[in-house]
Amino acid sequence: MTICRRARIGAGRTELAAPVRPGFSCNRRRIGRLAITAFLAAVAGFAAESGAAAQSPPLYDILIRGGTVYDGTGSPGYAADVAITGDRVVRISRQPLDAGLARRVIDARGLAVTPGFIDTHAHVEDLADRPLAESFIRQGVTTVIYAPDGGMPWPLRDAIERLDSDGHAPNTAFFAGHNAIRTRVMGTANRAPTGEELERMKAMVAQAMDEGAIGFSTGLRYVPGIYSRTEEVIALARVAAGRGGFYSSHIRDEGEGVVDAVREVVRIAREAGIPAQVSHHKIMGQPQWGQSVQTLAIIDSARKAGLDVTIDQYGYTATSTGTAVLFPAWSLAGGGDSLRAKLADPAARARIEQGIRETILEERGGGDLSRIQLARVGFRPEWNGKTFADIARDRGVEPSMEFAVALAIEIQTNGGASGVWHVVDEADVRRIMQYPYTMVSSDGGIGALGEGVPHPRNYGAFARILGHYVREEHVLTLEEAVRKMTSLPATRIRQSDRGTLAEGQMADIAVFDPATVTDHATFSEPHQFSTGVKHVLVNGVLVLYDGSMTGEKPGRVLKLPGRPRA
Repeated sequence: MTICRRARIGAGRTELAAPVRPGFSCNRRRIGRLAITAFLAAVAGFAAESGAAAQSPPLYDILIRGGTVYDGTGSPGYAADVAITGDRVVRISRQPLDAGLARRVIDARGLAVTPGFIDTHAHVEDLADRPLAESFIRQGVTTVIYAPDGGMPWPLRDAIERLDSDGHAPNTAFFAGHNAIRTRVMGTANRAPTGEELERMKAMVAQAMDEGAIGFSTGLRYVPGIYSRTEEVIALARVAAGRGGFYSSHIRDEGEGVVDAVREVVRIAREAGIPAQVSHHKIMGQPQWGQSVQTLAIIDSARKAGLDVTIDQYGYTATSTGTAVLFPAWSLAGGGDSLRAKLADPAARARIEQGIRETILEERGGGDLSRIQLARVGFRPEWNGKTFADIARDRGVEPSMEFAVALAIEIQTNGGASGVWHVVDEADVRRIMQYPYTMVSSDGGIGALGEGVPHPRNYGAFARILGHYVREEHVLTLEEAVRKMTSLPATRIRQSDRGTLAEGQMADIAVFDPATVTDHATFSEPHQFSTGVKHVLVNGVLVLYDGSMTGEKPGRVLKLPGRPRA
């Protein structure tokens, strides 16, 4: 029997091969070549596998390293790395993570890492035209609620489709707006709806909710909502309640009738069976200062009775709205032509003038005309930023109450104007701010550089809380301020995968320096961006990186759980 020998490759010795049957030859060279070829192929395969592992895609798209995480719950901050893949937070580690596992690494040493801020009362009606919403993003705001105070675009589906198609940097959400709906059904009529009109309004609330609204909002201080009775609001709120929404209200009166107006919100919550929010809560006019003690007690009592009632607030002692608020509600029914006709009637004019006088004294300035500042006057832009007192002096007259009444009529009959009203007391601001169920909002619009002299809240509402009220005044702790900007509003708008920084949550994240975050906008020079926020992510995409806007538009229109995206 012939025995063939073959080399044991890599062993340094030979071994016997199997016996060769008769008729076969033993070719040592051929066997050796086959063995070597097989070995080299195995080595090459192993090397290829090792190389593929070494060159495989990183586990994380973004790694935020070395920051102090404030998770939004109010818990103390802790040092941790935060890893993001796609639109989610996938890892939070108190031990440093390997930077080689990430496509991009952000150094957050010395910085706070928090959930993105949620503004439950913003005026971003021009989001489609200013999709980057820079004044919000630079404050760390990643979600803005579109058109509260009873406003909404109609039909809602069309607005959502446009935003989804064109893109926008922050997330946004919509209300079914009472004023918009009532106007389409009844115009500016000063009366209760007929049964048929109420049914049409209910159907419109239902349609808006089905198309993506998160709740029902009212602006009961404004035309035409001011003409509605509480029973009308309850009937419409019930429709939103049946679809999982909540009720948000610019209450009927924030001055002399503020206590009763807060009671009305509680009644609507109770009788409609709906969670409710007192929007941008404030106490206006010196005669009412201090009544936040009563309004907060009313809300606290409602909560103890099992009602879900909350508040949002901006931290300023001035408000902003149109000059129409100076006029008695009845005089505004029917629009501008109707107002001019009433003013031409001596008896009606006398009633209107008396109403303006009382509003200024009780709510909008207390007789001090320097407290009434014009923000944007279309027919007289040179008045932008001037007070009623300034205009009186420009005209060489005393800044009297009679002058104020006449000026208000002149402005309103020429189309009206927006104003800033310095009529809130700091003690009420702080008391409301410290209430556990108060969240931060802005009531601000997207800052348009150089346009008018608007309220500084457009540029600084959230940064002001972090810089002035947390760092300088110690009214809130940083942990509590972050909670009021994140998890509290996220719970209110029913977005359970936002508002907290935890594994599995959506990657809406703000990274800022607590030692330097500052609002720079002032009442005389409002067009100044806040600083101190370094990085902002929306749905895992950087919209602000190292203090610069990236131009990315990853925002989404948020809907209630179970509602499909458009």
